Amino acid sequence: MTRGLELTGAQIRAARALLKWTAEDTAGHAKISRKTVERLEQTDGLPVTRELTLDSLRRAFETAGIEFVGAPEEGPGVRLWKAP
Repeated sequence: MTRGLELTGAQIRAARALLKWTAEDTAGHAKISRKTVERLEQTDGLPVTRELTLDSLRRAFETAGIEFVGAPEEGPGVRLWKAP
């Protein structure tokens, strides 16, 4: 499992899609702003932001059943391991 700053924009988009969360839903679960969610998703590769922000996002997704797999340089991905 990847950690902290290794969460990519593509993984954020994919996790949100698997959960069928809006940007607003995601922001609420992670306790960050909707604009931050949208900005991070638009990043190709690793977003530039505070580690705390990505950790909050990761925790929200993992609590909902998302598992982050792979490293950025080897094709990162996500999978849903329990139904939301």
